[in-house]
Amino acid sequence: RQPKRSTKINSKIPVKEWYDIIGEKTIADAVLDRIVHHSIRVELFGESMRRRNSKIENVFL
Repeated sequence: RQPKRSTKINSKIPVKEWYDIIGEKTIADAVLDRIVHHSIRVELFGESMRRRNSKIENVFL
């Protein structure tokens, strides 16, 4: 798929913590190596837009 199509992966879990989630270090290395090869990583910081918008909506209710 990599040379022909894009794949988008979203996660709330930071990449550093993926090793703990996957469990087996060798498998985690293999999975992460394949995911990040030729990838563009975008990390977002700050409050969730959903959470912020829900606070605004609750003010008007």
